[in-house]
This record gives sequence, structure tokens and C-alpha cells, in this order.
Amino acid sequence: MKIGELAKKTGCKVVTIRYYEKEGLLSAPQRTEGNYRQYSPADEEKLAFIMHCRKHGIKLPEIKALLAFREQPQKECTWVMKLLEEHVQAVNEQIASLEHLKHHLQQLRQSCTGEHDGKQCGILQCLTEQSICCSSCAHHPLRAPSLYS
Repeated sequence: MKIGELAKKTGCKVVTIRYYEKEGLLSAPQRTEGNYRQYSPADEEKLAFIMHCRKHGIKLPEIKALLAFREQPQKECTWVMKLLEEHVQAVNEQIASLEHLKHHLQQLRQSCTGEHDGKQCGILQCLTEQSICCSSCAHHPLRAPSLYS
């Protein structure tokens, strides 16, 4: 199958398929006489595996290691368990950060009735001086949560 068909079957963008090839996650495909990429069902399965890993927040270097491990499955898989535990811990940290963010936003929302002009807006005052509304922010700085960092 050609790259467009592979993209359609897997829901992966053509540019992403080419990127995965460039990064070594997918092998360089066979070429037709017209120099079109030609993919096999095994390539489709491998791409589906990569995409599934990405949906779970697994980083490209980790996916490379998992792909290599799939080729030699006789080795112990304890490192795979450790990898997943690290991801679970990262998700727990992100949840805690999001809970803190939610709490802070709720505090901000309560700091103004919306009946003032901009100069007396409690929300703007809180955002200007965080100690007014959220003393815990100094101890727990807000970070932008990301599953794919």
C-alpha cells in the first residue's frame, strides 16, 4: 500500500509517517518503480503500535526501545514495568498540579463579583499580586501540565 492508504487506514498523518521513518521508528519502505513508498501489513501493525504508545504519552526514544524489545522478547521485561510506573507517577504529578490549578482558578473566580470597573477587579488584583489570593502558590508553583513532555 502507498503512504496515503497507510495514513488513511491508521489515522496517522502522512507527514508523521515520514517523520517516524526519519527518526528510525519505521524502517525505510520498499519503493515501487515509480519511486512511491510501498508499505506492508507489518508496517501498518508497527505504525499502529507506535501510535498507541504515543496516545499513552510514551516518548519516541522509549518507543524505539520497546520496538527493539519486541524483536528480542526473550529478555526480561522488568524495565517495561518500570517505564510504565514512571509514567503513572508522572500522571499522578500532573493530576496534583491540575487539582492545584483548579483550586487556584476557583479562588480567582471568587475574588470578584464582576460589578466593578477594571481598576477594581479582584481577579486582576489577584493575578498581579498572587499573595493576595493564593498564598500556597509560592510553595507550589503552577506548571503547564503535559503528557508529552
